[in-house]
Amino acid sequence: MSKHGRILVAMSGGVDSSVAAVMLHEQGYEVIGLTMKTWDYASSGGSSKETGCCSLDSINDARALAVGYGFPHYILDIRNEFGDFVIDNFVDEYLAGRTPNPCVLCNTHIKWDALLKRADKLDCEFIATGHYANIRLQDNGRYVISKGKDENKDQSYVLWGVSQQNLARTKFPLGSFSKPEIRQMALDMGQVELAGKSESYEICFVPDNDYRAFLRHKVGDLEERVAGGNFVLTDGTIVGKHQGYPFYTIGQRKGLGIALGQPMFVTNINPDTNTVVLGTADELERKQAWVKNLNLVKYANINEPIEAITKIRYKDAGTQSSILQMGEHMKVDFHHTVSGIAPGQSAVFYEGNDLLGGGFLM
Repeated sequence: MSKHGRILVAMSGGVDSSVAAVMLHEQGYEVIGLTMKTWDYASSGGSSKETGCCSLDSINDARALAVGYGFPHYILDIRNEFGDFVIDNFVDEYLAGRTPNPCVLCNTHIKWDALLKRADKLDCEFIATGHYANIRLQDNGRYVISKGKDENKDQSYVLWGVSQQNLARTKFPLGSFSKPEIRQMALDMGQVELAGKSESYEICFVPDNDYRAFLRHKVGDLEERVAGGNFVLTDGTIVGKHQGYPFYTIGQRKGLGIALGQPMFVTNINPDTNTVVLGTADELERKQAWVKNLNLVKYANINEPIEAITKIRYKDAGTQSSILQMGEHMKVDFHHTVSGIAPGQSAVFYEGNDLLGGGFLM
């Protein structure tokens, strides 16, 4: 009988999840490792060697570590669920003129559900991942996610959609450690190659980090459907032709293929008319945002205005704001202007280091 019970650990083959599994093993948990196969590289149109969390090398690395430490390891094929939901949503969002957030969708609707279903079958009370974040149960009975110790690696932003029911069974072993400390732990374990593994900041299913090529591959007649639309200014003046509205994102300046005598940015995308609106940096500025598909974490509701730091993208430092829940939406009033609010991206709210919740920008 293990000291702390049985726990299912999501293992990608990378240094973070590997050290998390070993850490829990050494703490006395009965660890079971699980690697999820989420997609097929070949079917995504990639030209270079398969890399990342779903590659055969990564799966073998995860299994070898588990065997070395004497705990079981399984592979779970969730390619159908992942593709039907995450990849289809990714394509649909770009075709709707929005910028998708696939990692949030995967965590919220695919990975946690898949892990917990398998955990139940394996009689595991808890699941664990290698995310840099913390979790605690507070006095009001709600589970709260808070930022990880390593500000540069904090991943709470992509966890806003995880439900209270799922958080109750989740552990984040790496939350109180920095990335350099985790790499040193891998070295201390004798895992030199693991400690030196590089990180990928790309979307896992987009080969070569080229989402435009991925869209062309997934939508065979995309060029015919979207090419030849107009670049327009805010007042509607036509200033040129674009390559297709799904190939642009709000705030984009480089790669527009048009010169107007001053720096111009994508300020709006209209799929109905196949137009891409260009404007100055000032025209990107906003003082208010609306957020949908809310999931609240720290409190059950926010029916009175509350001061929060709102992040509108993963690497955003955040902006002081006042937030108020209005039915199914959250109104966000920023204390000063923010630039590049992109519909489809996540807006995530913080009270200090605690995650209040989040949703998708409208």
